[in-house]
Amino acid sequence: MNGGKMNYMRALATILLLALAPPAFADESSWPDIRAALYGERVLQSGDNVVALDAPYRSANDSRTIIGVSLAAPPGLRIAAVTVVLDENPMPVSAVIRLAEPMPRFRFEATLRFNGPTPVHVVAETADGKLFMTEGFVKTMGQGACAAPPGTNPEDALAGLGEMTIGIGNSSRAAGTLADLSAGQMEMSLSIDHPSHSGMQMDQITLLFIPMRYVENVTVELDGEPYAEVTGSISLSENPELTLSIPARTRGIDVTMTDTDGTVAHASRKLADY
Repeated sequence: MNGGKMNYMRALATILLLALAPPAFADESSWPDIRAALYGERVLQSGDNVVALDAPYRSANDSRTIIGVSLAAPPGLRIAAVTVVLDENPMPVSAVIRLAEPMPRFRFEATLRFNGPTPVHVVAETADGKLFMTEGFVKTMGQGACAAPPGTNPEDALAGLGEMTIGIGNSSRAAGTLADLSAGQMEMSLSIDHPSHSGMQMDQITLLFIPMRYVENVTVELDGEPYAEVTGSISLSENPELTLSIPARTRGIDVTMTDTDGTVAHASRKLADY
């Protein structure tokens, strides 16, 4: 593991501890501590016209809420990475996507679980290190999704763990929140069979806590070349789904998933018919 990634993982651990510590006041925001742990004194510029967040006013299902992000880099710049933070989740840094080759435009969606009402911060980083942030707020149904019982029997969930399905098409939510992303791009969807145990859930038969186990890393290669790396968290829903915009010229997709128990799974798809 390189030094940069090691420092980033240490920051994630620090943020988890901050999130689990009780705030001094009930209305105290977690964002200042999260921001400091992730970015220190770096400047976060306004994400207007750069980062568009597509999130519901209130989640219909706290355990499985689609969050979409569209990115359009300022003239002359390219998007290199994007981080989604659910401030009040037990593990606030919910998903990080790094592009192997920075791009002027990019879009993704993910199915996340919300432990309760929370601000949502999305930070895009350009190849030259500039940071652009937008924020929103999602109200919830009060299900406490990170601790809610899993929807599948743990033994049954493990039986198919790691199976993945790659799809190609247009997202129903990919409306033109920024400049049109369709020119030269299409969308890849990825469905992953994984229980995404948060470590806070209780087995309804044994009444013991189920050990934490979630999708830690997803790497995507297009036509044999690295394209994107997704770092996950317990905020990913059970059987998570991801959607990424990819170049329309793509003819082959290879995906590798690694979870926190070290399980590795692969999936591939040829697109000769597209």
